[in-house]
Amino acid sequence: MSRVIILLLDGVGCGELPDAADYEDQGSNTLANLAKAVGGLSLTNLSALGLGNIIPIQGVPPQEKPQACFGRMAEQSEGKDSTTGHWEIAGLVTSSPFPLFPHGFPPELIQSLEQAIGRKTLGNRAASGTEIIKELGEEHLKTGCPIVYTSADSVMQIACHEDIIPPDELYRICQKARGLCTDRYCVGRVIARPFTGKPGAFKRSTGRKDFSCSPPRPTLLDHAKEAGLPVVGIGKVDDLFAGRGFTETHHSVSNANCLRLTVETMEKAKAGLIFTNLVQFDMDWGHRNDPAAFAAGLREFDGFLPNILSRLDQHDLLFMTADHGNDPTTPSTDHSREYVPLLAFGPGFKQGVDLGTRPSFADLGQTAAEFLKVKPTMHGTSFLELIR
Repeated sequence: MSRVIILLLDGVGCGELPDAADYEDQGSNTLANLAKAVGGLSLTNLSALGLGNIIPIQGVPPQEKPQACFGRMAEQSEGKDSTTGHWEIAGLVTSSPFPLFPHGFPPELIQSLEQAIGRKTLGNRAASGTEIIKELGEEHLKTGCPIVYTSADSVMQIACHEDIIPPDELYRICQKARGLCTDRYCVGRVIARPFTGKPGAFKRSTGRKDFSCSPPRPTLLDHAKEAGLPVVGIGKVDDLFAGRGFTETHHSVSNANCLRLTVETMEKAKAGLIFTNLVQFDMDWGHRNDPAAFAAGLREFDGFLPNILSRLDQHDLLFMTADHGNDPTTPSTDHSREYVPLLAFGPGFKQGVDLGTRPSFADLGQTAAEFLKVKPTMHGTSFLELIR
């Protein structure tokens, strides 16, 4: 009756990868730079587990006897997108990056989208979501034309005011866009961005929804489900796998709600896989370059952590990691190409094992597959014997 819990702190990287300069991310180090920016992080529980043993983090001292096994993981996939990061954690390395559109989407793609939805569009350029809504929101209210934009990541984002185009209709528009974004236009995600408010005071609402490509090959989730195990997705993780491989999902973009749902799921599902994504680190604080709120979010997570740790037993293995970086202290407001932290903990496992630098996020997925006794993932090397 083995059980794996993955807590993914979206965007919480721990230092630039060797190829960071190729992505203009040199100098990025989400955890270390954030700690310096706020005068030190106070993360009692993460510190005791060994977070400060991975890299130097102001306010998070290394432990002589950390409770968890610790290390960091490099992304083997090309890119720095949430989709590729999650897929690799689940054992699937992406060899070809999703296309980027720094100058906006090709006219023929926009024309096809406008024909499919029966509306003209606004924008079509790389932009900050909050800024382009501020700039084009009033015109959108007058014309009913959706606002289409992208970023440094492989995304098509479509923003609509809820009074003009309700979320359900926006989701249908995004589904049509997803159907058009194929082949050379196959962006990693089409993202619905509903918003509310009046000119000068527009505000994104909580109805964000991501429409990802479906993984091209089976992942850890598929193998666990095929083995008859519960596979529960919490947060936005269901979107990132296009809903595939789960037996149950709970969609939310609130860290607090996702942590509560994780505890509730742990009380019910005593075997299988629980995969929780905590997206606010990335969505609300990393992309908006808000170190103070980012640090506060980490403290809240750290304070909640005992509620999860206390529910683990001899048959449980908990992983804490991330999918990429999103350094809120750099001029960029986009993801950063970084190592991600790795903490592995369970009452039945060794403590304080230095796992070093793992060459791929997929090592986590392969370890989970071996522990759950399901089919191995396509990529990754298990480190189960190092910690068992």
